[in-house]
Amino acid sequence: MSAIEILFVEDNPDDLALVLRVLRRHHLADRVEVVHDGAEALDFLFYTGAYAHHRLEDRPRMILLDLKLSKVTGLEVLQRTRAIPVVIFSSSAQDHDVTESYELGANSYVLKPLDMSELTEAVSQIARYWLRLNRPAPG
Repeated sequence: MSAIEILFVEDNPDDLALVLRVLRRHHLADRVEVVHDGAEALDFLFYTGAYAHHRLEDRPRMILLDLKLSKVTGLEVLQRTRAIPVVIFSSSAQDHDVTESYELGANSYVLKPLDMSELTEAVSQIARYWLRLNRPAPG
């Protein structure tokens, strides 16, 4: 089985479906894991709960993270993900969300476009850069 390329943390089913469609249609990621809230993301990343059977090899190459999540917010998830590149993909344009995301270690902050063609272009550029051009830290 191929390595997980993207852990997509999204609780909005419409946004989830659109982004997954773009990733598949443009062959941008072979393996995307989806979790629906911040608590599930932390379980996935730290091999607890339903993900206790995972191994280090299951660690994603990048995280595409929404901020406004249930149970545990995206910012709380971000605080615990230093070793994996994190792209905030949020509809929030509030300065304090952007500032706090970067202060907590986000590698990039991208506003979710409302237009389908702009969303397609944004997701394509994110995946191309982080999965094809960027060289991750060893380990």
